[in-house]
Order: sequence, then structure tokens, then C-alpha cells
Amino acid sequence: MSGRRWVRLCRVSEVPDDEGHRIDTVPPVSAFRQGTEFFCIDDTCTHQDYSLAGGWAEDGVVECALHCAKFSLRTGAVIAPPATAPVRVHRVAVVGEYLYAALPEDYLKRNGG
Repeated sequence: MSGRRWVRLCRVSEVPDDEGHRIDTVPPVSAFRQGTEFFCIDDTCTHQDYSLAGGWAEDGVVECALHCAKFSLRTGAVIAPPATAPVRVHRVAVVGEYLYAALPEDYLKRNGG
């Protein structure tokens, strides 16, 4: 995991099932929960700079609320247009009541991160 560092994102309870939770990093990332599985992806849709945290998540896919582009939560791959470029995905870990992600070293966490 060279070039990455573990960052505490939020409490597990803050991530609603089948919805996103935007994390105040630079650039922003979003955490998603699908049942007992958690994901972390870059928050910005690659089609038109729109937050993916407000999208709909189902079966390991998030759909952007603006123009319905779809991305895999596991790989970041585009599942449906109009997006053509993938989003970055980040490895996650649950430690106690907190969700952590292995973010690139150049990502900044606001408020002490």
C-alpha cells in the first residue's frame, strides 16, 4: 500500500445502508454500506463534478443523482453512461465503531486529519 495512509473517516453508524456519506477530505470521498460490506470511493462523478454521496446505491453500484451515471463501488469502473472515466476506490477497514480508508498520501483530511 505504498503511497497511502489509513485515515479514520467516520463512525460506522454514520453510513446508512444503501446510501452514501460524504467525508470532508480534499478531494472529497464517500463511504457506502451495502449490508455488512463497506466501500470508499472518490465522491465526485467523473461526468460532471457532482457528489456521488447523494446517489442511490444497490448491488455494489452507485448511481449519480444528477445524470444517472453508474459506477462500481468495488472497482470504480463505469457501469452506465454518461460517465466514461472511472472513479478511484479506496480500501476500507472497520476497527471497532470506526470506518477507515487507505487514502493516497496527498489527500487531506480536514479538522485534524
